[in-house]
Amino acid sequence: MSGDKGLWLGSWIFWALFSAAFAALTAIFAKVGVEGVDSDLATLARTLVVAVALALLLAATGRLHLTALPPRTWTFLVLSGLATGASWLCYFRALKLGEASQVAPIDKLSVVLVALFGAAFLGERLSTVNWLGVALIATGALLVAFR
Repeated sequence: MSGDKGLWLGSWIFWALFSAAFAALTAIFAKVGVEGVDSDLATLARTLVVAVALALLLAATGRLHLTALPPRTWTFLVLSGLATGASWLCYFRALKLGEASQVAPIDKLSVVLVALFGAAFLGERLSTVNWLGVALIATGALLVAFR
């Protein structure tokens, strides 16, 4: 049984499901958190919590070695960080203005965009069934978001 547990913990699907669960909690907690405050300030507070928590985790496990990252990695991580920051600013502003049950599905259109960008820029190949799934995700997000 412990072997199965190890395989499960090493599976991308396990971590992706937990990511989805935490993302859902993020939307709910953030919606409550932005009430009565500036959404950009709320984004900064959340970002600081994430940065400190990750630094502590890496330090506690002996993996805080930023100099081990090559320049190309730094370039793309900086770009990713800037995109993340922009995404979070927009997400928190949307949560401030709209309902979490509407904002989150539109935010998840990122799944559709990742499929499109992955195919266009990374040469990833999706099958016809995969593209049907992408279309259904887009349709579903729109159906959930708009009343």
